[in-house]
Amino acid sequence: MKVLVTGASGFLGRAVASALAARGDDVRTLQRRPSGVVGVADVRGDVTDTASVRAAVEGVDAIVHLAAKVSLVGAAADFDRVNVGGTRTVLREARAAGVRRFVHVSSPSVAHAGASLVGDPTLPADPGRARGDYARTKAAGERLALAADAPDFAVVVVRPHLVWGPGDVQLVGRIVERARRRRLPLIGSGSALIDTTYVDNAVSALVAALDRADAVHGRSFVVTNGEPRPVAELLAGICAACGAPAPSWRVPASLARTAGGVVEAAWRIRPGRDEPPMTRFLAEQLSTAHWFDQRRIRADLEWSPTVTIDEGLALLAAWSAESERAKT
Repeated sequence: MKVLVTGASGFLGRAVASALAARGDDVRTLQRRPSGVVGVADVRGDVTDTASVRAAVEGVDAIVHLAAKVSLVGAAADFDRVNVGGTRTVLREARAAGVRRFVHVSSPSVAHAGASLVGDPTLPADPGRARGDYARTKAAGERLALAADAPDFAVVVVRPHLVWGPGDVQLVGRIVERARRRRLPLIGSGSALIDTTYVDNAVSALVAALDRADAVHGRSFVVTNGEPRPVAELLAGICAACGAPAPSWRVPASLARTAGGVVEAAWRIRPGRDEPPMTRFLAEQLSTAHWFDQRRIRADLEWSPTVTIDEGLALLAAWSAESERAKT
């Protein structure tokens, strides 16, 4: 297929574009900076810019739409512009160009209202109850995508949950950096069960959704490794793989939520250079269970993960060790 991948300069987008190119698809990418992916054609532009989107979608058969504003804080208008407006633009231009398959990459946060999710199925996206501007606008973008589904325009939504792996600076990088500075606490007891997705599994799920779009279009799928573990165990495993100390101190969940609200208010007045150390959304994510029933999802996508969490941690440790050797 001729496939456009938006957001291919990001961790997951780059991996998806690489996998599609490796299997022989004709891959084009759209993002504001070079993707760094070998064997693809980069289109430099922004999903909110009609002209660059129109150039990128011309002649393609399918789109994997990953481009998004991903942050814990920021101006609400910026999230709306990219995650809602950008998605609307890509959908409109894709339909006009005759694209037939569209995989929209969303997030389980679109259906998370702050309470634990224990073995839940894929619940509907709910912008009104989603926590924070990122989740709210991703929920609205997902609804736009599903509303565009049609017999000649097969839309599938995939929500990979907490994607991680070698080279990840957003999740793994921040966990390790804060652990090394002794600024990574456990929120609450650390016993909340959380599922995650190793990057290779997230990629293969998105490719499966692309290939199965005609059969499963009009639906959303939460994708995970299917191995829920206590958050304390997950954090300790990632830290150990990267040679960082595991979290050794705790903050009550209620106090973390309150502190997160204060930090958010301070960041709105004077934003920091990086993500804030705590927000209300982050406190909820680290202190409540969220794992999902994967049985029907795997059957419908004809997909299953191939890398376990323990295997992923071993691969992360090998990558981290090699990265340290390269510095010396």
